[in-house]
Amino acid sequence: MVWLAACSGDKICEPPIPAESSAESSSSVILSGDSRDDSAGSSTKSSDSRNSSSSAAGQSSSSSETVSSSSSETISSSNAEPVAQYLWHDEFDGETIDTSKWTFEIGTGAGGWGNNEWEYYTSRKENAYVKDGVLHIRAQKENYEGQKYTSARMLTKGKFAFKYGTVEARIALPTGKGIWPAFWMLGENFDTVGWPACGEIDIIEAVNSENKIYGTNHWANGSEYATYGNNTGDYRNQKFELDITQFHTYKFTWDEKYIRMFVDDFMYHEILIEGNEGDTEEFHKPFFFLLNVAVAGNWPGFEVDDSQFPNEMLVDYIRVGSRR
Repeated sequence: MVWLAACSGDKICEPPIPAESSAESSSSVILSGDSRDDSAGSSTKSSDSRNSSSSAAGQSSSSSETVSSSSSETISSSNAEPVAQYLWHDEFDGETIDTSKWTFEIGTGAGGWGNNEWEYYTSRKENAYVKDGVLHIRAQKENYEGQKYTSARMLTKGKFAFKYGTVEARIALPTGKGIWPAFWMLGENFDTVGWPACGEIDIIEAVNSENKIYGTNHWANGSEYATYGNNTGDYRNQKFELDITQFHTYKFTWDEKYIRMFVDDFMYHEILIEGNEGDTEEFHKPFFFLLNVAVAGNWPGFEVDDSQFPNEMLVDYIRVGSRR
């Protein structure tokens, strides 16, 4: 959820990216040095950008899992009923959110969750519910606990975390001035080392009415802060046209060498982490999931179109398997 840029001064800290890649997508080409979206170098954030309250009840014990690189398990991209090879999955069937898998963060967080956001996160059915096999995270315009907007922020912290694997999710995103949905991850050691030392992996982010997806890594580069991100609007001199309000299949692959992100098999982000290149040791430890829809904030800005509400993020499923 953070879109920071400055490591020191105007310099962007990032690990080296190889000239040639063995990416799974046919769109893989030579990555030029300026392939990052220009917006990555324009926004700023204070050091408290990740609120240390990330502490929903019942999160003291963790069920971290590390996927062996020699595992023969795979993850399907079809809508078929999941089978035993999934390390973790949620099909959002039934009538309620599975509290054995998810908890909620409540309130406004420190400094609007570190991003000066305007929503109040709740665990109410008005803001998060399951219907017809789909999770709805709903942002609403309403006066609640001193805020003018409500929404939900769900996470698997203390219930599921993993290191290395393949994630597939079928998601439809909201658009509108001031809206900021995200499907992302934080390091399981967040409570002990804080942010950015825990690392952050933003698999899907979108802002305002843009029909493009951002993928970003955030981490601590020594005593400094580092970030590296790309998007579907201009990645390796290619643009992927999509309507993000429709369901798309998003895939995230993670192993000892690379983190890669895809939408409908188009790769929109890749980062080299092999041998902790660029001081990326954070990305060799377990991470947990987060889902949320923010209203306003440092990245989307502070103009909000109230006519869009209620506005929803829809999640058909999330499935975690070993990497291909």
